[in-house]
Amino acid sequence: MTDVAVNGLGNARSAYLRSAMHQPVRWMEWGSEAFREAERQDKPVLLDIGAVWCHWCHVMDRESYEDPETARIINEHFIAVKVDRDERPDVDARYQAAVSAISGQGGWPLTAFLTPEGKPFFGGTYFPPLDGHGRPGLRRVLMTMAEAFEKRRDEVNDSAGSVMAAIEHNEAFDGSGKDPGARLVEAIIDSALKQFDPRHGGFGSQPKFPHSAAVDLLLDEAGRGDGERGKAARLAAMVTLERMSKGGIYDHLAGGFHRYSVDERWVVPHFEKMSYDNSELLKNYVHAFQSSGEPECARVAREIIAWIDEWLSDRERGGFFASQDADDSLDDDGDYFTWTRDEAAAVLSGDELAVAGEFFDIGEIGDMHHNPQKNTLHIDLPLAQVAKKVGVSLEAAAELVRSAKSKLYAARRLRRTPYIDRTVYVGWNAMMASAYLEAGRVLGDRQAVAFGLKTLDRLLNEAVDGDDLFHVVAYGEGVNAGPRVAGVLEDYVFTGHAALDAWETTGDYPYFQTALRLGEAAIAKFFDQERGGFFDTELNGGEKIGALSARRKPLQDAPTPAGNPVAAALLLRLEGWTGRADFAEKAKATLECFAGVVEHFGLYAASYGLALRRMVVAPAQIVVVGADELADELERTALRGYAVNKSVVRLRRPGTELPPALAETIPHLPPQEASFAVVCSGFACGLPVSSSAELREVVAAA
Repeated sequence: MTDVAVNGLGNARSAYLRSAMHQPVRWMEWGSEAFREAERQDKPVLLDIGAVWCHWCHVMDRESYEDPETARIINEHFIAVKVDRDERPDVDARYQAAVSAISGQGGWPLTAFLTPEGKPFFGGTYFPPLDGHGRPGLRRVLMTMAEAFEKRRDEVNDSAGSVMAAIEHNEAFDGSGKDPGARLVEAIIDSALKQFDPRHGGFGSQPKFPHSAAVDLLLDEAGRGDGERGKAARLAAMVTLERMSKGGIYDHLAGGFHRYSVDERWVVPHFEKMSYDNSELLKNYVHAFQSSGEPECARVAREIIAWIDEWLSDRERGGFFASQDADDSLDDDGDYFTWTRDEAAAVLSGDELAVAGEFFDIGEIGDMHHNPQKNTLHIDLPLAQVAKKVGVSLEAAAELVRSAKSKLYAARRLRRTPYIDRTVYVGWNAMMASAYLEAGRVLGDRQAVAFGLKTLDRLLNEAVDGDDLFHVVAYGEGVNAGPRVAGVLEDYVFTGHAALDAWETTGDYPYFQTALRLGEAAIAKFFDQERGGFFDTELNGGEKIGALSARRKPLQDAPTPAGNPVAAALLLRLEGWTGRADFAEKAKATLECFAGVVEHFGLYAASYGLALRRMVVAPAQIVVVGADELADELERTALRGYAVNKSVVRLRRPGTELPPALAETIPHLPPQEASFAVVCSGFACGLPVSSSAELREVVAAA
C-alpha cells in the first residue's frame, strides 16, 4: 500500500493546515519561501485563510480544493498558500481589511489573490466550485485572475497598490483628539443603547453576536447611579444576558455559549464554541452577579466553568484549548447539539418529556432549515408556567427538568463529538485565566482560582523567553512546537492583565513584577512614540511580507477586545499601583490617538469606552489584609458591585512585598490586631476597617 501524497503542509502544526495536507492542491505555509517561489515562477499567489472550527472553510475544501480539476488549475497558475487565522492573526487582520476594501465584506474562508510580493489585488470569501446562486464559481475566478495577471499586469499592480493604500489608511485610524473624557464614554454607551433590542436582548438584528465588552460597559454604567442612562444600561445588560442564557446560543446540557445566533431571537446558533467568547461571557455573568445578586447569573457562570473544565481544559498541565467545532462532518449542521422529538422521547420518560419538551420547546417541527425535525434547546416559557400547563408542581417540574437534562446529556455524549482544537494560544489563555480568577473569587470557587493560576504559570514558564512572549504555548495531538510564532500586542497585554489579576487574588508579588515587565515590553515593542497608540505587531520584528508591511493599530472589538484599549487599561492599572506618570501619559496618548473617530464605531469600541472610563474616574482600590474568616468576609464584601475601575487585593501574609504606591501607604497605617480592609484612591488610603458593615459604608462614600 503506497503512502497518500502530502503537500507542503505535511510539517504544519496547526490543526486547520494539517487537515489539508493530503489535498491535491500544492499548498505551502505562509512564509518567505512561498513568496520567493512565486517570484521565481512569476505566478500570483492564491491565499486561503480559515480556521479548523469554520464550517464553510471545510465546505470549500471539500467542494474545490479536494477536486482534482480545480487543484490542477491552481497548481498550474498559482502558488497556493494556506493560513490558520487563529495561528496568524496578524496575517488574517490585514488581508481581511484588503478583501473588505475590494468586496465590501470579509469573513472565513477568506480567498485572496496576491502579487508575488504578497500585495492583494482581488478577493472574496466563500466561492462555490461552479457559477450559481448569483456567485461566480471558483474555477471561473481562478482563470480570470490568472489571465489578468498574465495579460494585464499593469492593472493588477495598480489595483494591488490601491488596496495596500486602503489598508494603510483604514487600519491606521488617524483620528486623534485631545483630552477625551466622560462625554465620549457616554456617547459609546448611547450608541449601544440605541441598538439594544428590548424584546429579544442583544444589539441590532440578525445575525446576533454577544458583544461582551458592550455588556460590561453597560453594567459599569448601571453601577454608577439611578439616572436615566444608568437605568437604561441596567435593563439592556440584564435583558441581554437573560435572553442569551435562555436561547439556543446557550448549551443547556453542558454549559457554555456557541459563537453567534443566525436569528434575532438567539434560537439557532452557529454551533462552534470558542474559548474567547466563553471567557468574556463568563466575566459578563460574574459582573452581573456582582452588581445584581441575581442567582441565575451565578448559575450560568458556574455552568460555563463546568463546560470549560470538561471540554476545553488541560487539567494535568494547565491551559485552555482553543475551540470546539460546530459539526462532526460536513453532512450535518449542529446535529450533535440538536434533537428531534423522537430522539428525545427515546431517552426520556413520559413525564420528563412532557415537562422538558415544553420547557426546551422540543416539538415535532423544529428550528433547523436542513432538517425541520431538529430542535435547538431553548426556553420560551417560565418553568412555573410549564408546570401549570402540564399539571405538576413547580418542585416536581424542576426535578423532571434536572433529570431530563442529565439523560439528554448522557445520550448526547454517545454521539460523535465535534473536534476540539487543543492548541493553547497565549492571549486567549490569558483572557480565560483572568475570567477564572474573577469568577473564582466572586463565586467562592477555589478550584477555578487554582486552575486560573496554574494556567497562567504555564504561560509564563513555556511562552516567555527573556523579554519575548510567543503566540502559541502548545499545539494539540502531540505536534511538536517547531519555530515559535511571535506574540502580537494582544498576547502581551492580555497576559499582563492576567498577571495583575493573579497578584490581586494572591498577593504574590512576582505576579505584579511580571505584569510590570509585560507592560514595559509592550511599550518597547509596539508603542508608536511619535503619534501614540500601539501597533499590533512588533516595530522591528520579523519579515514584513506583503500586507504585513502595513502598520495597524487595532481599535475595534472583533470580537475579542481590541489591543489598544486593552493596552491602555493595563497601563492605567499599573499606574494606579506604581504612581508612574509615564504609564498614565502613554495610556492617555493611546486613547487620544483614536478620540476623533471612535464614536463612529459605537458598541464595537466598547473596550475603548471601558479603558477611557478607567482614565477619567479615579481608581477604587480595596486592600484586604489577613488570612482568617473575617478577611474572607471582607473580601466578599469588597467584591460586591462591579466597576471597571475597582480593584480588590488580598494580602494574606504580613510583610508582603508591595508595589511602590501601595508600599508608601500601607506601612504607615495604625497597627491592627484583627484582619482589616482599607480603601485607597489617588495614592492615599483611608483608615482600616474590620467589619463588613463598616467596609460597605466606606465603599459607598468613596
